[in-house]
Amino acid sequence: MRRPALAAAALTAVLSLTVGACGPGEDDAGGSSGSSAGTGQEDLALPDDFGERLKELGVDLDQWRDGEWRNWKKDDWLREANDFINPIIEDLWDPGRMRDAEEPDKTVPPDISDDQGVTDPVPEPVEAEPVATPYHENAAPVGKVFFDGPKGSMVCSGTLVKDPANPGKSNMVWTAGHCVHAGKQGGWYRNIVFVPSYNDNGAEASQIANTPREEVAPYGIWWSDWASTSQEWISEGAAEGGAGAPHDYAVLHVKPENSGGKSLEETVGTALPVAFDAPAVKDIDSMGAWGYPAAPPFDGVKMHSCVDTPGRLSLSAAQPTMYRIGCTMTGGSSGGGWFAKVGGETALLSNTSIGPVNAGWLAGPHLGDGAKSVFDGVSEKFAP
Repeated sequence: MRRPALAAAALTAVLSLTVGACGPGEDDAGGSSGSSAGTGQEDLALPDDFGERLKELGVDLDQWRDGEWRNWKKDDWLREANDFINPIIEDLWDPGRMRDAEEPDKTVPPDISDDQGVTDPVPEPVEAEPVATPYHENAAPVGKVFFDGPKGSMVCSGTLVKDPANPGKSNMVWTAGHCVHAGKQGGWYRNIVFVPSYNDNGAEASQIANTPREEVAPYGIWWSDWASTSQEWISEGAAEGGAGAPHDYAVLHVKPENSGGKSLEETVGTALPVAFDAPAVKDIDSMGAWGYPAAPPFDGVKMHSCVDTPGRLSLSAAQPTMYRIGCTMTGGSSGGGWFAKVGGETALLSNTSIGPVNAGWLAGPHLGDGAKSVFDGVSEKFAP
């Protein structure tokens, strides 16, 4: 095991920033259920053409909320970059439904072919460690991403990141492309939400369904009103193998399920910058991955992390090189942020994309010009 203990402690300390946050149970933007949400126009006054977009498909907005969204006809499955729609369906994501969400398939065989000479040796496994509770004090920007696909409800991980167009008031969440879009054979998933500090006190899976919603979702449920991923993921991405993995990233813009004027960053109290100019792998001493692993032996309800010295993984000479670390986290941790020190500041450098079916390591994309273009597009769309 190659875990740099001091570096791990330093990363964890920085993730603990919660100054200015509304505490769980306080009167924040999403801390209670049952208030009127509508389509969300009244809270942040954001553009909302969900109704018109659905009419183009011959679907009424009320019918969509009543269950029409479960219709996954191939011809009606929106897949292009500008096709995203995600109307709020109030109280859809209750604690039991969150608990039962499955991890999405995105795995590779242990002996995945790689571009030798650019790929570093397979790292030794690093045992995933439970994050200390309450999560809002120890990993405030981290949470779970829930969504629906043709096979049912699914779950990934995500990270609240800073928005340069809205300093101190970000509503942007970083995750994986395969957590929002099915790739080459499908389209945009539905009912996509972000729950920061999910299961804040680390309740057992058997207890979640009966745990108060304010403990399962201490800062509320935040619906994505826009999502963007790489065109490469849309065109090439696949559930198995490495197809699309070097471009497997996505950015969500979110708003609260329940009315309220505060941004997600104001509500949670912190957000992390994204480093698109990260140093070379050889210059990064340690990198940590945070998330909610859901495939056995994990159950998806508790946050874990791994910290290791990163190496390189090249799936082919024509594709960008990915980061790789030793880690035993499994499916469900997909989309979770990878953090490292850049210029003295902890920043997000990648997200979990792929890992072998028998666990042991994880790989995430290098965030270059393509990722910055996706990020900037979402930021600019919601600029004041």
